[in-house]
Amino acid sequence: MSNRPLDRDPERPVYVISVAASIVSVHPRTLRIYEDEGLIAPARTPTNIRLYSENDIRRVLWIRHLTQDRGVNLAGVRILFELEERLGTRILEVLFAEGIQANENSQSTRESEPLARPASRRACQP
Repeated sequence: MSNRPLDRDPERPVYVISVAASIVSVHPRTLRIYEDEGLIAPARTPTNIRLYSENDIRRVLWIRHLTQDRGVNLAGVRILFELEERLGTRILEVLFAEGIQANENSQSTRESEPLARPASRRACQP
């Protein structure tokens, strides 16, 4: 037996739906919905069992990020994936990096601004 580390092929389908759902913390039905919407395409065994690869898992994580954190609906996610495929670039990674940078900038701006003092009640009375 060789002592070399196991080679992981991100394209190789290895996870059944329950394991894949557990990895990405969603219900298995959610993965079926993503498949019905054309967002993921898991491999199938001869007995029609869905098998998910590392790339499928990564794609589901992107879908979750876009829908949960960025407010994009599934139709918008599909369009973003199609654009990425057509352009041949990783626009989602760029958008993600820009989002992180924008969050960091807004947090540092809020921390450096002095707290606004509430107006006195006397100034508000007629």
